[in-house]
Amino acid sequence: MDAKSAAKERFEAARAGLVELSHRIHAHPELGFEEEKASTWLCESLVDAGFAVEKGICDMPTAFRARAGSGPLHIGICAEYDCLPGIGHACGHNIIAASAVGAALAAAKVADEVGLTITVLGTPAEEVGNASGKILLLERGAFGGLHAAMMVHPAPFDMLTSKIIAASMFEVNYTGKESHASAFPEVGVNAADALTIAQTAIGLLRQHIRSTDRIHGFITCGGAAPNVIPAHTSARYIVRSETLEQLEELRPRVYRCFEAGALATGSKIEFVGGDKPYAEMRHDAAMADFFRRNSEVLGRSFPDLGDWQRRPSGSTDMGNVSLAMPSIHPFIGINSLPAVNHQPEFTAHCITADADKALADGALAMAWTCIDMATDESTRTRLLARA
Repeated sequence: MDAKSAAKERFEAARAGLVELSHRIHAHPELGFEEEKASTWLCESLVDAGFAVEKGICDMPTAFRARAGSGPLHIGICAEYDCLPGIGHACGHNIIAASAVGAALAAAKVADEVGLTITVLGTPAEEVGNASGKILLLERGAFGGLHAAMMVHPAPFDMLTSKIIAASMFEVNYTGKESHASAFPEVGVNAADALTIAQTAIGLLRQHIRSTDRIHGFITCGGAAPNVIPAHTSARYIVRSETLEQLEELRPRVYRCFEAGALATGSKIEFVGGDKPYAEMRHDAAMADFFRRNSEVLGRSFPDLGDWQRRPSGSTDMGNVSLAMPSIHPFIGINSLPAVNHQPEFTAHCITADADKALADGALAMAWTCIDMATDESTRTRLLARA
């Protein structure tokens, strides 16, 4: 039996359990850095599969590392498992997590035979937008020793190399002064007016930024009572550009819009976060080509999707990984249209038969891609030269 057939056989033996794992994580959504159940279940599955598992790595209780094989080429498979507030697994991280485990145990079956070491990195809090799991794991050395990394992400359709852009998430807090809104309004300093001015300024700024830039957010606190001048208001915003370099040009302009609100009203302003942004994704061409060919064997295809393919999509801390080492982050379709990511309807699609098939296809395509990377001489030589 060849290596890919052996890997598939190992996956098929675990398939039902992996689908059950995906559905269990989906049924118990947990926010970033709070994924206690999901990380525990993933670690248990990997221990049962013979992996050496380290929990709570890099001072993050819900991060983990699981390793199998002893070959010279060391590939990391990233698992995400946090949810979104209010709408659960509307980005399909239950599929990402179970697919990562499936890929790892399939590849581990032949790791020593083909010269691989496989590590699953449990990466918490991808949805938090700043100082997230992968960024902290990179800073704290968890990706050290890896030659490449990969993961798959659910989407309405398959896409090999989506345009994933840089992003910075921050909070802004205004402090004014309370007063009776009718009897003594002149004594107050209205922090809600500061936000109104800032949002108006951002609306005007949009005419003068790149068409690929994005600015979006929401008010988290707008005041306490209609008859009290609001003294404390806050908002959470994300600023996005195609690259980190462009993001560093845009972000100060957005900050000045918020500063204008403080200046006009006399409020004090504080920015929190925004210091550890997500980078743009750089897809490794050879790895992507291996993944494409393996997916096609499984019956998937990657047609030109026109504007869907060229428009900026979301952002992920996998972009930061891709700047540090060769990486891929293909989208794997779950046939959800018209539902798209970050909608409640997409949450429901993430435990359908199509979603379960995406889990399996993603896992096998990644496992086979690991085997290709180890057995293709030019790719193996290039990756090992990074050490």
